[in-house]
Amino acid sequence: MTQGFVILAQNTDTTNYVKCAEVLAKSIRRVMPDANISLISDNIDHSPFFDKVIALPYGDLAPNSKWKLINDYQVYEASPYDYTIKLEADLYVPKTIDYWWDILKQQDVVVSTTIRNYKQEISNERFYRKFIDNNKLPDCYNAITYFNKSDFAFKFFNSVKEIFNNWNDFIPLLQCKPDEEATTDWVYAIACNTLGRDKTTLPYFKDMSMVHMKQMINQGFTENWTEEFVYEILPHTLRINTVPQLYPVHYHVKSFANELYNL
Repeated sequence: MTQGFVILAQNTDTTNYVKCAEVLAKSIRRVMPDANISLISDNIDHSPFFDKVIALPYGDLAPNSKWKLINDYQVYEASPYDYTIKLEADLYVPKTIDYWWDILKQQDVVVSTTIRNYKQEISNERFYRKFIDNNKLPDCYNAITYFNKSDFAFKFFNSVKEIFNNWNDFIPLLQCKPDEEATTDWVYAIACNTLGRDKTTLPYFKDMSMVHMKQMINQGFTENWTEEFVYEILPHTLRINTVPQLYPVHYHVKSFANELYNL
C-alpha cells in the first residue's frame, strides 16, 4: 500500500504556483528523504523535484485564469497513492510530519481544522472566518487534507465537485454576500458538514496544523509579512522573528518562494 504527498499547482496570470510546489517538494524531501511526492498540473509535464507529474484527469475546468479552485476535486482521481496528504503549493515544511500518517489513517478523510501564528501558538483569530462562523460550519483549512482511496473519500470529493459546480444555488441558502466566491475552504467546510464533521476532521489532533502568515493571525501591520518581520532561511531551519518554525508554514506571500527556492 503506497502513501505520498500530492500538490495541485496551476500557474495563473499573476502567480507561478508550480515554482511554489517545487519549493514545497524540496522542503519535504529535505526532512523526509524517502517521501513520495507527486505534482498535479496542466502547466508542466516534467520536473526533477517530483516522483511523478500528473495531468488533471479532466483538464482545466476553470472559467478564467484568476482562480483554478474548481479543479481541486480532481486530486482524488489523480493521486497515485492509496493514502494521500494533499498540500497547498505555497507551503514550506521545516520539520518531518511523517508521524502524521499513523494517526490520519484512522479515517478516510481528514481536513485540517487548526492553524498557528508564527510563535507556534494555536490561533483562534476569526477575522478571515466570518463565512464559517455565520454558517456554523466546521473550521476547515483545505491546505492540508488527508484522504485514502475509498468509497467515502470518493463521495467527499464528488461533493466538493458538486458544490463548486452549483455554487450559485448554494448562495441563497447561506449567510453570505450575494457575490460570495466559492473558495476551497468554504466548499470543503460545506462538504464536511454535509457528510459529517466527525468523519472528515480530527479536531483533537492539533499537530495536523500549519503556521498561517496572514496579517491578523500574526498581529501584523500589513498582509506582506516579509516586509515587516525578520526571517532567517537556513539549511535546516526557518526562523521568523527568531522563532524556529516547527509546523508547515503557509507563507501566503507567493514571492517568498523565490527566497526559498535555492535552499
